[in-house]
Amino acid sequence: MENTQETKPRRRFGFFRWIIILIIVLNVLAAQAISPIQPHIQVPAEEVTLLFGDFALTNTMIATLLGDLILLLLAFTVFRATRRGEPVLKGIAGVVEVMIEAIYNLVESTAGKAARKIFPWVATIILVVLVANWLELIPGVDSIGLLHEVHEGQEGYPVQEVLPGLNTIVKEEAGEESHGHLYGLIPFVRVASTDLNFTIALALVSVLMTQVIGFQVLGPGYFKKFFNFGGVAKMWVRERLGAFDVIMPLLDVFVGILEMIAEFAKILSFSFRLFGNIFAGSVLLFVLGSLIPVFIQSGVVLFEMFVGVIQALVFGMLTLVFMTMATHGHDEH
Repeated sequence: MENTQETKPRRRFGFFRWIIILIIVLNVLAAQAISPIQPHIQVPAEEVTLLFGDFALTNTMIATLLGDLILLLLAFTVFRATRRGEPVLKGIAGVVEVMIEAIYNLVESTAGKAARKIFPWVATIILVVLVANWLELIPGVDSIGLLHEVHEGQEGYPVQEVLPGLNTIVKEEAGEESHGHLYGLIPFVRVASTDLNFTIALALVSVLMTQVIGFQVLGPGYFKKFFNFGGVAKMWVRERLGAFDVIMPLLDVFVGILEMIAEFAKILSFSFRLFGNIFAGSVLLFVLGSLIPVFIQSGVVLFEMFVGVIQALVFGMLTLVFMTMATHGHDEH
């Protein structure tokens, strides 16, 4: 009998593995040539340049514009693919189509008839936050920028010329005194989600449009949950009042005040949740990059990629839930 058992193909040490090894070796050599330093960490966005008067262009504004440009390019890619009349979109257009379809199915299953009103806002928020968070994964973000001379008493480092006309900040050797001026780095692009202005603006849009959609669906009766004085007005026209008839109308007014406070609390919750998670991730990348500059950051980058997705979904899902709740009156069962 002939041996019909097939021989298993030998695995080849692929070409991309050699590229990964080469990158690791180059990282080790670069870290030895120029010792990594921990960059300056601050909460407010850094000013890159003055546009006019006292209005400055910050690095988070640049990141926001880049995120908007990426979303416009994705939309244009999908538009061109749909104009070609292909039954199934492929490539980037196909990925975007799957994301949009998944978001719409989620909104439709949650909001029901109000899905058409809610979907554009939820989808936009998810995509904007996702792109803004993932900008952190691009090499050069938070690490390439302008050198500026620091003032006395501020943290700074000496500068070394690595190529003609190209300077970089270097770490001072222990026991040596620095001579000359000290410099810091203002990155050209900083993740927009690490700026409270960006997260608060998104939170305001989410909460404000929740009130608008609630008013569109329920009419003026929507505001009854904030200003419920109907029971107090009826209380004065009754001939006899019991303790229950007095307490319940006043309790409705108190609940309305709590509802109003809850709407403002949503703004703080939205903005600080997104800001805190993404800012903490950036600080983690900075610290590990200065302590262990080779290979270990790759794991953190993958983790931040996962966190970016989760935070975008959390922001969008909470917006979806609050908008759906706004379309149902308190008197409905």
